[in-house]
Amino acid sequence: MSEVAARLRSQKRGWAHPGSSHDRIVRLGLIILPIGIGVLGAFLVVSPLLMSGDVSFVLDKNKVDISPERLRIDSAEYRGADAKGRPFHLHAGSAVQRSSSEPIVKLNDLSAQIRLDTGPASLTAERGHYDMANQKVAIDGPLKFQTADGYVLNTHDATVDLKSRQLQSGGAVTGNTRFGSFSADALSADLDQRTVSLTGNARLRIIPNRANRQ
Repeated sequence: MSEVAARLRSQKRGWAHPGSSHDRIVRLGLIILPIGIGVLGAFLVVSPLLMSGDVSFVLDKNKVDISPERLRIDSAEYRGADAKGRPFHLHAGSAVQRSSSEPIVKLNDLSAQIRLDTGPASLTAERGHYDMANQKVAIDGPLKFQTADGYVLNTHDATVDLKSRQLQSGGAVTGNTRFGSFSADALSADLDQRTVSLTGNARLRIIPNRANRQ
């Protein structure tokens, strides 16, 4: 090793010797750093106590996105009872309520199970609107009503009163009973009493063998 290189190496080692400037900086850091950490920790603990508990801010409603839907639910269920206290169960694949001031819920893939004096019955439709205030369902499109003992009614754009068990169709209707089949341009029905009033081009086909068995 040359004399110049040896001298430079000796100078570098001397920079870190005890009593050197580097040694004094390290010792000073060992004192200042713990003190600084302690002061910072104390500030973080005390600062919430020195500040007021209320935080205010201004929100510009014109710059905030507002959801057009108040409530959206997947796989919604509604339960209630009719005028006689018999339960009904309304299920929908999805439900949307637009406004809290209007108790109208838009339903998709809906089905309802109701209890009649003669047994259970079901109602299915693709979509409709449920009025929670008066327990009425307004069906948009086709509707099928069926009882456990073979009564079937098919119509569309109908209104079903789940409380009184009344149905009013908004278009043509077809159906099957234990005696035969029927069709008409419109109908009103008492689902509980199984009485049907047909309007316009009413047709009734009775199967004698079924009627004789009754």
